Amino acid sequence: MSRQDRRHFHPKEQRPAEGLWLYGIHAVKAALANPRRKALRAVVTERAATEIGQKLLGRVRHEIADANAIGRMLPDGAVHQGAALQCEKLPKLDLEEVLSAPPRDAAHQPIARRRLVVVLDQISDPHNEGAILRSAAAFGASAVIVQDRHAPPESGVLAKAASGALDTVPYVEVVNIARALEQLGHMGFWRIALAGDGEMALAESARAGDIALVLGSEGSGIRRLVRERCDVSAFIPIDRKTESLNVSNAAAVALYELRRA
Repeated sequence: MSRQDRRHFHPKEQRPAEGLWLYGIHAVKAALANPRRKALRAVVTERAATEIGQKLLGRVRHEIADANAIGRMLPDGAVHQGAALQCEKLPKLDLEEVLSAPPRDAAHQPIARRRLVVVLDQISDPHNEGAILRSAAAFGASAVIVQDRHAPPESGVLAKAASGALDTVPYVEVVNIARALEQLGHMGFWRIALAGDGEMALAESARAGDIALVLGSEGSGIRRLVRERCDVSAFIPIDRKTESLNVSNAAAVALYELRRA
């Protein structure tokens, strides 16, 4: 890091930070590596600066601070790992445009495999949504779709829970989930509603080709009109002594099962 880049953050500069702040090493690195993300300012410890690297930090005006100073800029309890990034929200994505491109591997090379799309019907907890994004990234999902008015807002909490996946998995906000499912059906996706009272086990519900996995809210599950737009409903077989899985855990199990099917 050059001398001019190593601006130190002095105590007198500490004040409540405004705007969208992402925090955590993975979230900050992914945001800086995302060409669609407009980064404004980073505040990092010496150790975090080394871990993030000058190539990424060169994208943004950045300052060196101690961990306590960074913590005072962020909400109480934020686990920032010495890295905070002020940035703009991601620009909106169009579902059809996102899914018009073929799936690609980590080296951005086209690959021949089914596309998996995760549709979230009014999941409200940013920790759950972030964990689902992380699983979506792990199993190569092509997109995560949410309803714009009934999903957690883009935030540091969501990005930290997603561990970078908010900036690596296309995150598509739609006005109406039922209409988005109709659109996915027209695009050839087999739509599976994951529900405890599903018609069949998830492994039996999958078929060849692209799949949209629909997950319902933490309390009421998938809404009736949304479920009616699905081709089949399915459940994850679990021990009878356990009532249900947390929605983010269910998403991880389901994505693993669908990827291997």
